[in-house]
Amino acid sequence: MNTFKIHFAIDKTRKAQLNKKRILKIYKNHSPKNSNVIVVLGGDGFMLETLKKYQKYKKPFYGMNQGTFGFLMNKFKLENINKNISRAKLTSISPLEVKVFTKKKSFVKEFAINEVSLFRQSKQTAYLNIKTGKKNIIKKLIADGVLVSTPAGSTAYNLSVHGPILSLNSKKLAVTPISPFRPRRWRGKILTSNVIIKITNLNTKKRPVSAVIDNKEFRNIKTVLVKTNNVKKFYLLYDKHNSLTKKIKVEQIRNQTK
Repeated sequence: MNTFKIHFAIDKTRKAQLNKKRILKIYKNHSPKNSNVIVVLGGDGFMLETLKKYQKYKKPFYGMNQGTFGFLMNKFKLENINKNISRAKLTSISPLEVKVFTKKKSFVKEFAINEVSLFRQSKQTAYLNIKTGKKNIIKKLIADGVLVSTPAGSTAYNLSVHGPILSLNSKKLAVTPISPFRPRRWRGKILTSNVIIKITNLNTKKRPVSAVIDNKEFRNIKTVLVKTNNVKKFYLLYDKHNSLTKKIKVEQIRNQTK
């Protein structure tokens, strides 16, 4: 059995901190740079934060659930962490590259592992135009907002707003409206992952919009450009009977039998 140099990234929740004391009595906590693998104790939100924080080290991440649902995580097991890591299956995820242009013409580039969501910022609905190249996906969407989801994120917020569940290797993206008012029956669109999606706020003065990229918010948005970045990869480790592909398939079956 391999003995790994592990860096433990542990959330600040009470539950995770209690287990931190137990873990560090048994295992040495190496620095992220000198580790072979990064073990994450927390929930899905903390996993997303940790993936982006330590991605520069190009190490695999093994999550142990200390949150609520823990879709991106494995079950928490204090014993045999080295053994579980050695038997785990490696999964790679390509994130969305998101370019955000605000009303004041400032520019930000971020990466989304799950999704980028645009929301109305005031009491009034948003007026949004969605394009790929010169082609209108929808000329004018009047809604609370819209999101673009990766396959990995399609069972998260995307599913909650009745978006489609995408297979992990589908090379697709889901564009899903959030409480659409006009056209009322538009349910969104599935696009190939090689397109560039442009979402424009048609009325920045009267109907401001914010963008949330996973768990990071930007306000007063004018335009957002979204594409899959196939160069940047995040590597996650999953127990044999707990793979991300299997979890997504289970959610697909559940969704179809409702």
